[in-house]
Amino acid sequence: MSASAPLPVVRAVTDLRATVGDWKRQGLSVALVPTMGALHEGHLTLVREAGRRADRVLASNFVNPTQFAPTEDLARYPRRQEEDARLLAGAGCHLMFAPTPEAMYPEGFATSITIAGPALGLEGDFRPQMFGGVALIVTKLFNQVQPDVAVFGEKDYQQLMVIRRFVRDLDLPIDIVGAPTQRDEAGLALSSRNDYLSEAELAVARRLNQILAEAAAGAAAGRPLPGVEREAYAAILKAGFERIDYVAVRHAEDLSPFRDGVVDAPARILVAAWLGKTRLIDNMAV
Repeated sequence: MSASAPLPVVRAVTDLRATVGDWKRQGLSVALVPTMGALHEGHLTLVREAGRRADRVLASNFVNPTQFAPTEDLARYPRRQEEDARLLAGAGCHLMFAPTPEAMYPEGFATSITIAGPALGLEGDFRPQMFGGVALIVTKLFNQVQPDVAVFGEKDYQQLMVIRRFVRDLDLPIDIVGAPTQRDEAGLALSSRNDYLSEAELAVARRLNQILAEAAAGAAAGRPLPGVEREAYAAILKAGFERIDYVAVRHAEDLSPFRDGVVDAPARILVAAWLGKTRLIDNMAV
């Protein structure tokens, strides 16, 4: 098999629009896969899904500063764009958009976006800046690319619900596709932040999937949710995680709590927990 051809990379919005405009003049449909780089098989699955839904696939590669708090890992977030471009080319991507922070947020930038609904609670409690930053950068990308389809991973399930909400609210003509979480052989959700984990920490992290599965089964069987959540919380700490931001079972559609404390509609169990300096999130359908 021959090696993939080098992937075209553009860094200026004008160049991005010129390429996408040429595609659209040819009558080609366009799918966008927004990423922060440090790509793994989970991202490549999104690219392949995008390729099934559109004629051309564009991936953005941008570590977005507006969704990081000053205390978070913006500076240490892995960056390897040359390797990312090689992986994207092999997955069938047609263009990588890799702007600088100055291109996306030029001097004097003064606009923000406020999100409620599915942004409230969970990540919104512990990372209150995150979803405003996500909504801002994704809206900019949607305006710059004007894709027909955009593909996001279900691993960031709350983020996916937020994006679907503001796309509906703003009447954006974009099909938002959620792709299932990709996991390693032990069930650990693939994440760029897994690179931070030592071998001992990876062994602990790989127990999270089974704990979530057991809790989801209990919730689906009609057990009271406060007890399900408490038991999952205790099991995660017993497995070796150092602290937990949340373990919660919520409505799958809007992430609202179940009023009667039992699952009576499609649901998700969501978790955020810490190993050393690394914060891992995961979720599972109930």
